Amino acid sequence: MSTASRSDSVGDGGGATGGRKLVIENAYIAPVVGAEIPNGYLIVGDDGRIEAVGAGPAPTVVGAERLSGAGCLVTPGLVNTHHHLYQWATQGLFQDATLFEWLTGLYRLWATMDAEIVHGAASAGLGWLALTGATTSTDHHYIFPKGRGDLFEAEVRAARELGIRFHPCRGSMDRGQSHGGLPPDEVVENRDEILLDTEEIIRKYHDPSFDSMLRVAVAPCSPFSVSEGLMVDSAALARRHGLRLHTHLAETLDEEELCMEQMGCTPVEYMEKLGWLGEDVWFAHAVHLHDKDIAAFAKTGVGSAHCPTSNARLGAGIARVMDLLAAGVPVGLGVDGAASSELTSMAGEMRQAMLFQRAVHGPRAMTARQALEVGTLGGARNLGRQSEIGSLEVGKLADIAVWKVDGFRAAIEDPVCSLVFGPQPPLARLLVGGNTVVEDDELKTVPHDAVGQAGVSARKRIMKQKNRFGKPG
Repeated sequence: MSTASRSDSVGDGGGATGGRKLVIENAYIAPVVGAEIPNGYLIVGDDGRIEAVGAGPAPTVVGAERLSGAGCLVTPGLVNTHHHLYQWATQGLFQDATLFEWLTGLYRLWATMDAEIVHGAASAGLGWLALTGATTSTDHHYIFPKGRGDLFEAEVRAARELGIRFHPCRGSMDRGQSHGGLPPDEVVENRDEILLDTEEIIRKYHDPSFDSMLRVAVAPCSPFSVSEGLMVDSAALARRHGLRLHTHLAETLDEEELCMEQMGCTPVEYMEKLGWLGEDVWFAHAVHLHDKDIAAFAKTGVGSAHCPTSNARLGAGIARVMDLLAAGVPVGLGVDGAASSELTSMAGEMRQAMLFQRAVHGPRAMTARQALEVGTLGGARNLGRQSEIGSLEVGKLADIAVWKVDGFRAAIEDPVCSLVFGPQPPLARLLVGGNTVVEDDELKTVPHDAVGQAGVSARKRIMKQKNRFGKPG
């Protein structure tokens, strides 16, 4: 039996507060910023923002829903800062490949996806993220086959249906094999078309408001799949609109070798040359960094999305997270695409990040609380939303995870240790802007089982194409 329970009735899922305030009481609260509260309360206002946080007993709030948090840990919702949602449909392939082998094996299969596949994969991928504690997610979508429907709209629709805060990145590739790039020519786009479509996506979807549920970023894919001209033009376009910039960088030694051969410099030096270092930029992976790269990140305010499971799965290496943090570089977490980190959870990435740093630097390297901060406020900093999400502070958006750490888990007296060191605890409640998205480990905004089946259907649909290109994996 769950120890997290209602003391009065509530409306249906997806609007848990039903226009009412919510009082979470008798919980262990880990706000990330400020002191932890062993027996605390948190009040969510009817505007979807945090109204109060304090030590118990909770005050009486007339007409509010009251949620008992006995045996529970309350944290900010986790923030996923790098993903490829469409890859939910191609999990388990090329299990023993390097990054470049994996990419070249999958490009043509991904080129067959349509809007139906993307919607199904995005629904399952975002649903899984919510079930593993994420209230905000990015997505880096960079393959847009012609004549296959509106792929960007398909993932935006999935996020809106679920009710998760979403930062989709309009990715792109314009440098195919005939121009020295890694992807086959048939999966790249024309630079002018990319820029025009990105402008249209910004106009249609980007919402810069404080409580925005959807913000767009500009995200050419990588140095080995994008021309110098597109990198420069993308940065100019993003900055003209006040948007953030994102790309893959320094993920593998192969990438550094390619950059040295073709550009005559390291990946970070190349980004600096193109004007891509700044507070409005966060890079995915950043595994293979030199000391001068970390210094450049710290000086310019560049952020990093650390993807420990994907980096391990592809044998890419372990990012220098402790060195980045020591230098003051913003570091968030990313689950990366499910095709390189099968069924990876956001909560699990905190554990992976901590353990990998300890494997390299010893048991005093990353603490459980540092891992929690990287998974919450660090991610918010990457997205430029640290004033709105990422910690439990009055006035911030009520993006909140309530974890059950009772039962067997109660043998660990430190709830934050229980969350980060052990397997993911069950979710009693996941709130986005005060609205319930998950309750007792079940999605409440969309049909729980149907979302999982949508991911299976997306897989079946895309795999029908495999015989056209030879059997993947």
